[in-house]
Amino acid sequence: MSDAPIDPRAFRNALGQFCTGITIITTCHDGEPVGFACQSFAALSLDPPLVLFCPTKQSRSWQAIEASGKFCVNILAESQQDVCARFGSREPDKFAGVDWAPSPLGSPILANSLAHIDCTVASVNDGGDHFVVFGAVHSLSDVPEVKPRPLLFYRGDYTGIEPDKTVPAHLRDELEAFLTATTDDTWL
Repeated sequence: MSDAPIDPRAFRNALGQFCTGITIITTCHDGEPVGFACQSFAALSLDPPLVLFCPTKQSRSWQAIEASGKFCVNILAESQQDVCARFGSREPDKFAGVDWAPSPLGSPILANSLAHIDCTVASVNDGGDHFVVFGAVHSLSDVPEVKPRPLLFYRGDYTGIEPDKTVPAHLRDELEAFLTATTDDTWL
């Protein structure tokens, strides 16, 4: 094991091999909607229902969320790249031209998001140059019957799920085995 310091670019490149979903974390503070694009989001616990996200310590949006004590996680659809780019920018009014409605706790729910999870801040922990924020889930949206594809981030760019990869792996393997076994001339 080497004691050499980890090169930040190499570390970032290695982390980029892990595909993540993209969320917009929102709140209302002093009567104004606030939000930021966040890919450091995860489910934490089913009982009690908890989630977590990791804002940078310098985030002004995090300061507003911390002050309000509540937030809404908006899980983005593949068609919402422009929304992600807007909330990932330094644009002063990230909500300009973005349709939203208040959640039961009052945080913005973005139109056309795949799902939303309405939370209160349960605890905040140190995470190096980020905070690790645990959120207690108070309400959430129903899952739509039509399942749009999620917006994903991989190797520094947006990506999506390939249509043939949406079949569960065990069924893909069975289908591939069947097709491989039946590729003789009897199919011609």
